Amino acid sequence: MATNFPASLDSLTNPTSSDSLNSPSHSAQHANSNDAIEALQAKVGADSSAVTSSLDYKVAQLEAAATGKILQVVSTTKTDTFSAATDNDETPNAQWASVTGLTATITPTAATSKVLVFVSLFGSSENDYGFAFRLTRGGTEIGVGDAASNRNQTSGVVTATVDASFVGSGSVSYLDSPASTSALTYGVDIANIQTATGTVTVYVNRSRSDGDVSAVARPISTITVMEVSA
Repeated sequence: MATNFPASLDSLTNPTSSDSLNSPSHSAQHANSNDAIEALQAKVGADSSAVTSSLDYKVAQLEAAATGKILQVVSTTKTDTFSAATDNDETPNAQWASVTGLTATITPTAATSKVLVFVSLFGSSENDYGFAFRLTRGGTEIGVGDAASNRNQTSGVVTATVDASFVGSGSVSYLDSPASTSALTYGVDIANIQTATGTVTVYVNRSRSDGDVSAVARPISTITVMEVSA
């Protein structure tokens, strides 16, 4: 019989030790087995098959489509306030303070994956000049500008405000290549790097005055990390 596969499964007859070579037909048994094997090979497909109905071709298309896909997302929202007194000595070594409660930990599923980091930050500074922030991975700065003499390398800045009751904002997105399958903690450091020397307090999620009136805002800040397939 001709094989029914892959439209349906075959029902093949197994000979017994007492059967003669022609009952069931020995040649027919071989022919049926050969037809079934050839149909199975055609369904699976040869390596790098260009036959669109083969499993080899379909799996290759699925693997190719997975490139650049978002595999997982981790996000942290900071609703409370934070402040830090940082000293600016007008060199690239300004004091940086890590914002507590604004971290996100992700464990990539593959070392080839990248991690897309989004940060949205709101705050103010004691002198209304705004402040700088930088991304960190495991406490080490990432995604900062090039070194240039005495200029501080930052990921972004929270804009200056024109009034003590106003709140400035800053945001950044950065595609990191950690080459790791270990747990990775991303965070945010902040610092005063403006023209005023000495210690200046910077604030997250509040204005400088933080007056107890309805016209004063208390915003949120967020950090979101996404694993992106290679």
